[in-house]
Amino acid sequence: MPQPVLRTARLIMQPLDESHVDLELALDTDPEVMQYVGGPAVDGAAVRRSHERRIALARQVDGLGFWMAFTHPEPSETTGEPVGLLMLPPAHGPDQPDDPRVADLGYRLARSAWGHGYAREAVTALLAHALETVGQTRVIAQTRSDNDRSRRLLEDVGLRYVRTFRSLDDPTDGPPDVEYEITADHRRHG
Repeated sequence: MPQPVLRTARLIMQPLDESHVDLELALDTDPEVMQYVGGPAVDGAAVRRSHERRIALARQVDGLGFWMAFTHPEPSETTGEPVGLLMLPPAHGPDQPDDPRVADLGYRLARSAWGHGYAREAVTALLAHALETVGQTRVIAQTRSDNDRSRRLLEDVGLRYVRTFRSLDDPTDGPPDVEYEITADHRRHG
């Protein structure tokens, strides 16, 4: 199953491709957008490397990957406004399980999209896609412990706190990370 276009009431989520590199650059170099994910990328070459890693991860498990989200276009437009990068690759980090049945949920929204409920709408669609369409057994999400907005969103859409930890690839003395999860069984039976 290739990565499908996903749609919600207000969003169109297109599988990440070469046409989205400039949007990734805008997100990944914005200090406010990147505040909780290691800081902004240093240059276009770093963003290009990230893009290539994302494309490679998207090929590992059918149906999982990365999407660029846009608002629905106005009748006179071909594309709506960019909202952000949505992430649902197989778990892959040094602090994550090596299990192709586990997906890693993430999101990075443009500042102009903050406060409109787009993250909740997109995350809800990604969870349904992962657990009901692709057949993942579990979806995890990791964020910094001081990222209150992200933690609230994860809890509001049904993910449960699992642990607080110091990431193996974080050399700083900053706040630790937290992990949340939802399983297919929990989603079905609440």
